[in-house]
Amino acid sequence: MQTCHKIVPLILLLILQASCTSSSFKNTKSSSGVKNIIFVIGDGMGPGQIGLLLSYARQAPHSVFPNKKTAFDKLAEKGEMGISMTYAHNALVTDSAASATQMASGEFAGSEMIGSNYRGEKTTTILELAKKKGMSVGLVSDTRITHATPAAFAAHQKHRYHENKIARDLVELAPDVMLSGGLRHFIPMEASNKSSKIHFDLKKMTGGKIRIKSKGKDQENLLEIIKSKGHKLVFTKNQLKDVEGKVLGLFSYSALPDGIKESRNKHSSKRTIPTLKELTEKSIDLLSKNEKGFFLMVEAGQIDWAAHYNDTGTMLHEMIRINETLEHILSWAGSRDDTLVVVTADHETGGFGLSYSGDYLPSPKKLNGNVFRGKTFQPQFNFGKLKILDKLYQQKKSYSEIFFEDFDYLAKNRQTPRSLANIINNNTKFPITIKQAKRILATEKNPFYQNGHKYLGDKNVPVMGKMGAFYPYQLDDNRQNLLAMEVATSQHVVWSTGTHTSTPVLVFASGPPKVTKDFQKILHHTELANLLKKTIQ
Repeated sequence: MQTCHKIVPLILLLILQASCTSSSFKNTKSSSGVKNIIFVIGDGMGPGQIGLLLSYARQAPHSVFPNKKTAFDKLAEKGEMGISMTYAHNALVTDSAASATQMASGEFAGSEMIGSNYRGEKTTTILELAKKKGMSVGLVSDTRITHATPAAFAAHQKHRYHENKIARDLVELAPDVMLSGGLRHFIPMEASNKSSKIHFDLKKMTGGKIRIKSKGKDQENLLEIIKSKGHKLVFTKNQLKDVEGKVLGLFSYSALPDGIKESRNKHSSKRTIPTLKELTEKSIDLLSKNEKGFFLMVEAGQIDWAAHYNDTGTMLHEMIRINETLEHILSWAGSRDDTLVVVTADHETGGFGLSYSGDYLPSPKKLNGNVFRGKTFQPQFNFGKLKILDKLYQQKKSYSEIFFEDFDYLAKNRQTPRSLANIINNNTKFPITIKQAKRILATEKNPFYQNGHKYLGDKNVPVMGKMGAFYPYQLDDNRQNLLAMEVATSQHVVWSTGTHTSTPVLVFASGPPKVTKDFQKILHHTELANLLKKTIQ
């Protein structure tokens, strides 16, 4: 009996210890049941952009989606859907900086602010909150890591264009994983000197695959500072593959390749730049090693750029790029009950839509059905043929590459309407005439000229017509928008602007049902942020 009396307390002690161990493990989740948050932002991705992807997947005769189902279909089936308003403080329409700040902090921001509320006060972001809780945190973007969306989660500056200062903020906060482009904002002025040691060292570190030129205004080397904090530096796909621990990966001088270039080079053995999917896959692998969980923001930022240029074919490829990334995220999170995946956009760009027209009206045709017996079927308008979707996908180069890398590299005497038409017709399935090319290249005195303005400072600009005020990125090249206008009828595509719209964006939430149900309503991005914050508080 005495032996039994000794055994019973021992058993109770073991049960208590097991219980404590179990409780300790469960507490790696928040009270909401969420341990990990993956927040995916399709910059410029309004309902129309998602609709383009869905139309292509379901209707294109040669769709690359064999079962016609996208990641967005899966998100909707497994989780909840809502919509969110995007406007900034005291403005009808937002820019990416203000919108991302609102999504990161839950506070209203003024236009073009980074990590500051509309009163000019520093915000607390969900990434900063997660870091304080002991979670691992990461940022991924196919633009630059200093660009508006990633910056808003980890920096605090009065304007989005202060990218050198944003880079310093990022290094100071030091998120565990940062993978993107934008090397130019992390290296000292001296790096631009091709005969300098730092230039030589950077060439060696990057394998000679990245342009070495600084946008910095001083000799501060932010790469050395982040290394002193324990981060490893990677600049190529192969370097990223084997890295462990904390990492800063900068894979290009500015942004990563656009969606068409990425698709074109994806299977090349010479490719040195990771895809957005590969960046995300590696980030999750590194961050998920923390038992306390992680927060990861992934931006597919070039949907917005394609939409600004009204470049439908490239935008389709950007949507396929985010879809591939989401497929991996959903595959990883699908077997877990502790991960919240939220997908939305900072705003809609371009006012995009597929439309029917009064051009190329369909010919009458006979139908065998009893309703049409003895009669012909002839719609009054051209509602668009499905092969258009295949032709959009078959675009070989983005409009940016067509103009900046092909046409503008020609000798001045060869920059003719005929040359432009040839380049366009060789790289897209929607040919233009020399007369149309001449319209694209026509210029006029800038009706919106502002001396010293970043975008409106050119005295002579492309002729945009009555809607010119809504195409203010003149320095970025309105010729691309004019090309879009010339092929609009043959593409059955309409664009209302070269900037953003106030169109509400979709919100997809997948994860613990008691959390995702809160996203099934009409939100504002500040409310969306506060729902995310709530899950880890």
